[in-house]
Amino acid sequence: MVMADTAVTPFDMGTFGSRTTPIMAAQLRKVAAAARELLVDLAAGRWGVDRSALVAQAAAVAHPPTGRTAGYGELSKGQKLVKAIGDDVPTAPAERWTVAGQSVPKVNGREVVTGRHQYTSDMNRPGMVYGRVLRAPSVGAALVSVDTRAAAEAIGAVHAEWKPTPQPSGAELFDYLRKNPTDAQGESARSGYTAGSVESGRAAAATRLDATYTVAYIAHVPLEPRAAVAEWQDGALTVWTGTQRPFGVRTELAEAFRVPEEKVRVVVPDTGSGYGGKHTGEAAIEAARLAKAAGRPVKVAWTREEEFTWAYFRPAGVIDVKSGASPDGKLTAWEFHNYNSGASGIRTPYDVPHQKIEFHATRYPLRQGSYRGLAATANHFARESHMDELAHAIGLDPLDLRLTNLSDARLRAVLQAAAERFGWGKTKATPERGFGLACGVEKGGYVATCAEVAIARPSGEVKVTRAVTAFECGAIVNPDHLRNQVEGAVVMGLGGALFEAVQFEAGEVSNPKLSLYRVPRFSDAPLLETVLLDRKDLPSAGAGETPIVALAPAVAGALFTATGVRRRSLPLAPKGISA
Repeated sequence: MVMADTAVTPFDMGTFGSRTTPIMAAQLRKVAAAARELLVDLAAGRWGVDRSALVAQAAAVAHPPTGRTAGYGELSKGQKLVKAIGDDVPTAPAERWTVAGQSVPKVNGREVVTGRHQYTSDMNRPGMVYGRVLRAPSVGAALVSVDTRAAAEAIGAVHAEWKPTPQPSGAELFDYLRKNPTDAQGESARSGYTAGSVESGRAAAATRLDATYTVAYIAHVPLEPRAAVAEWQDGALTVWTGTQRPFGVRTELAEAFRVPEEKVRVVVPDTGSGYGGKHTGEAAIEAARLAKAAGRPVKVAWTREEEFTWAYFRPAGVIDVKSGASPDGKLTAWEFHNYNSGASGIRTPYDVPHQKIEFHATRYPLRQGSYRGLAATANHFARESHMDELAHAIGLDPLDLRLTNLSDARLRAVLQAAAERFGWGKTKATPERGFGLACGVEKGGYVATCAEVAIARPSGEVKVTRAVTAFECGAIVNPDHLRNQVEGAVVMGLGGALFEAVQFEAGEVSNPKLSLYRVPRFSDAPLLETVLLDRKDLPSAGAGETPIVALAPAVAGALFTATGVRRRSLPLAPKGISA
């Protein structure tokens, strides 16, 4: 299989939004089925036999009556098999899968874990040199002067003067977001949903709550920072780079150099993690500019500090929630306003007759963009934390409150599965140990997480000691790989839940290195238990993003049961918890 080479593959919008499994995989299955039939036709013609007597399996076509066998490569002999494929190509339903549905190992897994696998940062081209980029010290700074006479040795020898522009700092971030709505119009700037009358629903409620939740900027921290190798030949440009959008980067390069897209080729080696952070082609453009000037291939590999400072972040946000409920826990009103962090996952899955839900785009001080789960992490944190607060105010168990207001059978199923595996309600919380749960729906996947936290005394250090996650995304294609996605999402979610935050002053990131920006490490990993619900009666959905959304609110609930203090800001305990 050839992947992500704009010169030889069909147009592909990109790898994002958990679309590969529900959309692209379905198309590839049709292509594979049609290709299999073409190969059977080739074998029947070559051997002069009835095609109905042929069997295609294990990468070969066989004729059992004569014992003849030919591999797919032998049959095709490198020729292009071209055929228009309609929507009526039959594919096997999940109940009849033989390879799909099984835990098939990753084809190149051994090369990846032993370090033999090559990434963009490992590439070399004949005559290649290395490039670096002089960057401003802060957001919005303007170059006043530059002395490049000593730059032959290293970019650190370049003397540059910059003029900063006024920028907000981290301490004023959330006020800034709320007070600076964007002038943009339309659905992307302000979107929402309204049903009934929140005012009347709140007026009829026995319990009413108002609360504000905030989420900090966090970085993607990919194992492989951005990297690109660029080469010009006869006016045509080839760039090798790690990106989630090869055709999008091709367009960026064509626009940057004012050349036709057919003169630009983007090849994507396997990428050392992206998490939504590698949609854009900054490194590709930088390498191409330097290669054009140098007249030879150039590799640009961002440093870890550049990745922390100049890549885009998961958006920070402020979320205001107002609610109302009857004495038996039935929700009567729900008002939800998200400022800046986004609209993904903003709708509540709970049954509420009176709702008002809005996303408000704002101006923002740092570069921001896609992150695993998009805004669903922020919106689930606020919504599920608020559901916990309602349960406490009414005097109900958090699980009971959710089930009281859930008619969605798939969400109920994962919530009950996680609670059962976890043993929800069987152990009483203490000041040193707490328990929480949360659930949600996003991109066709249904998730519930139960978390146990331990608080060390007297240090106040917080550790998630156990996380049980139940996940359902239709028919399971590969159980082991799905479990890897779920566990990876939970571990990644630990950082944003407990301690990850981009710190900045006047437009300058102040913790742009791993010694200052803490990410989850082996010592932070809890006991992970994953419950997979296989729904062979439903189409497969993506699983790369949704499992992350329930971890933070579950941890927040656990901290509350242990301490009695409700923490409404992510990260929840960047410096531990005081007595």
